[in-house]
Amino acid sequence: MTSETHQTVHIPLGDRAYDIVIGHGLLEEAGERLKHMFPGARFGIVTDSEVARHQLPRLTASLAAAGCDFATITVPNGEKSKSYEQLTAVLDEILHARLERGDIILALGGGVVGDLAGFAAAITRRGMGFVQLPTSLLAQVDSSVGGKTGINTKFGKNLVGAFHQPRLVLADLDTLTTLPDRQFAAGYAEVAKYGLIDDAEFFFWLEDNLKDIRAAGPARAEAIARSCAAKARFVIADEKEAGARALLNLGHTFGHALEAATGYSDRLLHGEGVAIGMVLAHGFSAKLGLAPGQDTSRVAHHLKSAGLPTTLADIPGELADTDTLMHHIAQDKKVTRGALTFILTRGIGQSFIEKDVEPSDVSAFLEEMRKK
Repeated sequence: MTSETHQTVHIPLGDRAYDIVIGHGLLEEAGERLKHMFPGARFGIVTDSEVARHQLPRLTASLAAAGCDFATITVPNGEKSKSYEQLTAVLDEILHARLERGDIILALGGGVVGDLAGFAAAITRRGMGFVQLPTSLLAQVDSSVGGKTGINTKFGKNLVGAFHQPRLVLADLDTLTTLPDRQFAAGYAEVAKYGLIDDAEFFFWLEDNLKDIRAAGPARAEAIARSCAAKARFVIADEKEAGARALLNLGHTFGHALEAATGYSDRLLHGEGVAIGMVLAHGFSAKLGLAPGQDTSRVAHHLKSAGLPTTLADIPGELADTDTLMHHIAQDKKVTRGALTFILTRGIGQSFIEKDVEPSDVSAFLEEMRKK
């Protein structure tokens, strides 16, 4: 459904159905919208220190104008906030504010805040409702949609968490204007991913419209809406990632290993790891004789044009050795009884799930890529 200023993507999950609303000025409208959707509820805003500077005043002014009662919880900016330590801090603040089971947690921020706040909502008082207010491109097109929440551990990324669907997603396009170019590019990797999974026409459209998307032209809202609709298809078909939804992890097995190897630091943002991972997934598929090599070059060219790293050599600093990368790959959530599962491809828009991938093949491929 589309209005003059807002586009809406509906996620029909029975009594857990919700809307993703995409448009300008949504934070200014949030107070009245939330007041009517959750009458009598109090709100707990979870945000990070950087988003608090740019976007929190817009939200709190809207809530106050609507007469809503709220508490604010701020965590440090960055991937390291997806931790046991910050989860405990958020839980303590929710309870200290005396927020009740019927109250609503508002996740105002990027993917880190959304995952952290959503997981806190899932386990506090045996389950509180929450609303996603994603402020990064990555969060708007990926992590705010679908109900996957959680934190990282020393053993790997997102290994502790829960499926907990939001009650509403408000993707305010105005929040993207304050994003650094690097953060916007990192989010764009997830947009490109939807084309590379099973929609080659969307990928070709992105190639044609990349300049307009980066310049905040009309194609930006269209790209976000189409990405959310793509994510919705997978969530509806496979809510808890028992099958086809695993395709959304294209590039993530390699990417998560690279993130872990760089200490979840600013050396490599999540979307940057996914970008390199998607190029590696296409390259590995070509190495196995599954996909044409020219598709790997085409994918790499597009992602590089979007301002993303595409090779292991693009990662600053000394990269961990192949054995360490393989150790991190073995911790991936898709591993079953020790067998490696990868999302591979037969070409652009032709990804598939491949189980029982031979570890020695992966190791040899990574060693080869390290030398390039």
